[in-house]
Parts: sequence; C-alpha cells; structure tokens
Amino acid sequence: MTNHTVYDQSWVATGSAGTVGSILRHGDEFSIRIAGKDELRGPFDSLDAAKGALTASLGPGAERPEFREH
Repeated sequence: MTNHTVYDQSWVATGSAGTVGSILRHGDEFSIRIAGKDELRGPFDSLDAAKGALTASLGPGAERPEFREH
C-alpha cells in the first residue's frame, strides 16, 4: 500500500532557468522540495520562512525565484 500525503496548498518556484522547486503546505506547516530531489525539507512555520529556505538552498548568488500558487 502506498502512503500519500494530501497537501492543502502548493507553490511552484521558478527562476530564469525554469522550475527550481516547490513549497507544500500541510496544516500549519510548510515544506520545500528542490527540483530534481525527492526529499522534503522542513517543516517551516511560515510561508516566508519556506521561501527563504528554498532561496538559500539554491546557493550563493542565485536570484530569488518567483513563487506562484499552483
């Protein structure tokens, strides 16, 4: 049996190179997933914290991606 989590909201993060990751909200917690990686990172207590963590994970000098609710 496969265990699936249903998320309340999601946002896609895009930069000049395309999709760089996503943010998933489950209840009051937010997690991030970097494009090309399977694991979730977090949880974070706010959307802003998750956005900051995803941006930081892109490395030094990376531009802040645009976040769109999906």
